[in-house]
Amino acid sequence: MQEIKIWPSVPLLLVLILAVLLSGCLDSFSGAKVAVIPLSGTITADSQGTLLSLGGITPDLVRDYLDRAASDANVKAIVLRVESPGGSAAASQEIARDIKRFKEETGKIVVVSMGDTAASGGYYISVHADKIVANPSTLTGSIGVISQFYYIDGLLEKLGLEMEVIKSGEYKDMGLQPLSEEERQIMQAIIDDMYEDFVGAVAEGRDLDNNRVRELATGQPYTGNQALELGLVDELGGLEEATELAAELAELSEYRVEEYTPPAPSILDSFLGGVNSTQPLSPDELFYLKVLQNWQLEPRY
Repeated sequence: MQEIKIWPSVPLLLVLILAVLLSGCLDSFSGAKVAVIPLSGTITADSQGTLLSLGGITPDLVRDYLDRAASDANVKAIVLRVESPGGSAAASQEIARDIKRFKEETGKIVVVSMGDTAASGGYYISVHADKIVANPSTLTGSIGVISQFYYIDGLLEKLGLEMEVIKSGEYKDMGLQPLSEEERQIMQAIIDDMYEDFVGAVAEGRDLDNNRVRELATGQPYTGNQALELGLVDELGGLEEATELAAELAELSEYRVEEYTPPAPSILDSFLGGVNSTQPLSPDELFYLKVLQNWQLEPRY
């Protein structure tokens, strides 16, 4: 009977295993990436919930992006493309904390690239980046807090409706009627407290003195040119320049850019979007419908 020799296949198997391992190592060296993360729209706590939802930038969305970048060993730096006029103060604070934590825990570079507008809350979520790049005509800054109350008695009267309030505390219905002087003072104290948080975040993120930030934090928007002179941004340029800067800070000689995209909408989101699309509304119309849905608007950045 003929003897079957199988030993020559063993070295071949070892060679194949070694080749696979080396291929993985080479990928890790040559596959360095800069991830570009789009953050566009109003900053809100939650993009779900109603037909009048405006979507935008939410803490959950940003956290998903950051988790993806953190778990990818080939991503050495991220560029946050911020296009936002601001929005919810609490959501802005949460997003800013998550970005700061991402830097501290991963050691990866974070650069912000500002689009047309990155103001108020849009600036707040940018302050902890390693560098901020703005276009010369970008509108940014607008460091401050605002709260608005809409009184709808006249509208209810025209509709033949009346509103009766049953409350458990003296100030529980504050804002349903024109504010008294005492109520105005309560709201101003809330606004001032949130303003100091904004000032502190900018001072920490931009390494500026608190008093200097207060001088700039008048609610005034600044162009990219002005913001550069004031120390609110680091460089002028667009997304390409911001990406190159991120790669430089990460000490990458070769890299590729990976553009993240928002997650696909759920079936419910697609259905609601279809309902809305049958009668498209302008952004202003959507905003005022949102006001009617909840006219006691919280203070916002």
